Amino acid sequence: MLKKLRWRIIAVAMAAFFVVTVLIVALINVTNYYTVVRQADETLDSLLRFEAGRNEPAKESDAPAPEFPNQPDQEFRYMTRFFTVRTDADGRIQTPLMQYIASVDRETAAAYAQRAQNRRQDRGFLDSYRYLKDTGENGTVIIFLNVSREQKFMGSLLTVSLLIAFSGMLLIFLLVFLLSKKAIKPFVQNLEQQKRFITDASHELKTPLTSIGTSLDIVTLEHGDDEWTDNIRTQTKRLSKIVGELVTLSRLDEANPLPNKETFSLSDAAWEIVESFQSHARTQEKSIAPEIAADVTLHGERTAIVELLSVLIDNAIRYSTPKAVVRFSLEKKGGHIHICVQNPCNYDTPPDCKRLFDRFYRPDESRSRESGGTGVGLSIAKAVAEAHGGKISASCPDGREMRIHVVL
Repeated sequence: MLKKLRWRIIAVAMAAFFVVTVLIVALINVTNYYTVVRQADETLDSLLRFEAGRNEPAKESDAPAPEFPNQPDQEFRYMTRFFTVRTDADGRIQTPLMQYIASVDRETAAAYAQRAQNRRQDRGFLDSYRYLKDTGENGTVIIFLNVSREQKFMGSLLTVSLLIAFSGMLLIFLLVFLLSKKAIKPFVQNLEQQKRFITDASHELKTPLTSIGTSLDIVTLEHGDDEWTDNIRTQTKRLSKIVGELVTLSRLDEANPLPNKETFSLSDAAWEIVESFQSHARTQEKSIAPEIAADVTLHGERTAIVELLSVLIDNAIRYSTPKAVVRFSLEKKGGHIHICVQNPCNYDTPPDCKRLFDRFYRPDESRSRESGGTGVGLSIAKAVAEAHGGKISASCPDGREMRIHVVL
């Protein structure tokens, strides 16, 4: 249990850090992307004004580059690589303006212009270019701005931020892993105190319970049985059972609760338990319908598994409706062993199945008291299943049939 608690703390801490890291990385890169797009669009708007102010057709690519209008940044014309393509009203491409770029020829420029014309958006990315379309009465002006450096920067920023985030995750994991042991130290101390209390209390209670039982036997011999002695005997047995179950739970909470594991026939063990409870069920005019697959083996502690099966069947018989048929099945499927116990029941309100395995929880307090249940049996079943690396669950959606399923 403590190991699970420690890993749960680590998982929660890492999940929180992961979410925060993802948000930070996303925020940095999304902000950078929109900044690059905004700056590129501002440059394109400036180039569009420049292109609109020229009015004359573009010259051949070997002609001198037309002069930019005055710009706040004097290096603007040297830092800006672009080309412009104009089309007439019929969509025919005219001579492109190529003097401000060297990596694109006229055929490539025409191909880019055709691709941009096929798009509905007036702005967007085409490979390493950000384009802007402006359609007027005399045709369309398409400006392509080279943003390859900005794209490389965005890629580099994304890579660096991911590497930093991954390194931070590893570092945080190591720190949380090392500090988690210290974080659960109060829980360890509290659990140890609880175990010590249960162990000491059980030893202290066994002596007076034995004395009460012995005194009761003497009283019965001298005065005979009556309702008072019967009640004392019933309550003494119930208290002794509770003490034994609490000791069992305390043992199952230890770091290595089942040291004596072996491979045994689970099918044979299941048949033995079912047959031992058949007579008990018949005394209550109930029956057990077993479906046990042959040759199912399990590596575990046989005594604990027998306790698990006994608790499930006893619980099903105890809380089923009169003349009920309890269905018990055991099979191996998909590499796991499945144990299922079903019994008809009659709850006015469906029980909280998530709490069924809590200690001393009773879905119906009055009926549980009458049946002699202690409210600890299913807690033991859960502890045994988890000690074998399995899990246990319960379902009773309509309050008419209880189904408990164990996977080992």
